[in-house]
Amino acid sequence: MQVALHNGNFTWPGGPSAIGPTIADLGRAAEEAGANYFSFMDHFFQIPPFGAAEQPMLEGYTALGFLAAHTKTLKLQLLCTGVTYRHPGLLAKTVTTLDVLSGGRAQLGIGAAWFDREHEGLGVPFPPLAERFERLEEAIQICLQMWSDDNGPYKGKHYQLAETLCDPMPVSSPRPPILVAGGGEKKTLRLVARYADQCNLFGSPEEVAAKLDVLRGHCDAEGRDYSTITPTVLVRTNPFEQRDEFLRELDALAALGVGVVDLIPLTDDPAGYVRRLGEEVVPEIKARD
Repeated sequence: MQVALHNGNFTWPGGPSAIGPTIADLGRAAEEAGANYFSFMDHFFQIPPFGAAEQPMLEGYTALGFLAAHTKTLKLQLLCTGVTYRHPGLLAKTVTTLDVLSGGRAQLGIGAAWFDREHEGLGVPFPPLAERFERLEEAIQICLQMWSDDNGPYKGKHYQLAETLCDPMPVSSPRPPILVAGGGEKKTLRLVARYADQCNLFGSPEEVAAKLDVLRGHCDAEGRDYSTITPTVLVRTNPFEQRDEFLRELDALAALGVGVVDLIPLTDDPAGYVRRLGEEVVPEIKARD
């Protein structure tokens, strides 16, 4: 089982001028702790329940590029890219740029988007949910085509591209891995079965087990080998204050075949928190193979 760290908070001591140095220190701490992945959110306003909309929030891919320059081994992604925020052709170029400059460490985490306030506040179109899922599938198809040998047109219901040219191509082979986030049983998990290398779920082990059973069914329907998908789970149990419960949860998730657990360092000292994770928690996680 591998370790992912998810940062959703930039309200740290020192104000805006301290955010860059804190992220650099956090990245170093994550690698020292033995983490495998690191993610930021893809939001422009802070979201509930992390805090008020007026609290600090960075643009995710710019933040990942900064983090890439201060790390060497962490795999980098947003958890997760809102499909409404970037045209898919530009998104593919953005992820490719991150992948090239990080030496092949980029991943595409993507979902249907949900936070209506920031869409309305910043003037970003917020289509109905059904349309957002249609756009999500087309965006994934466009990224896959741009990361292939096919430079030809793409003609979808919502997006039309005359050329799917992407040069340079990603360093990752055969392409950056794709994670489709969310546990919606009818649409999201079907898209996981059809396109994704990873899924991202949250909830109790019992809830995760139910979602994975649904995913198996979609894989059967799509002719997809379920074992080629890595389940990842966002764990909200505090590993220090609820240690016994946390370890029981790890055991249950490992038994379900979960390959990656995401932990959130909600603290004014995220690097210190992560270093403590490296000493007390990461060995416990990695022992569950």
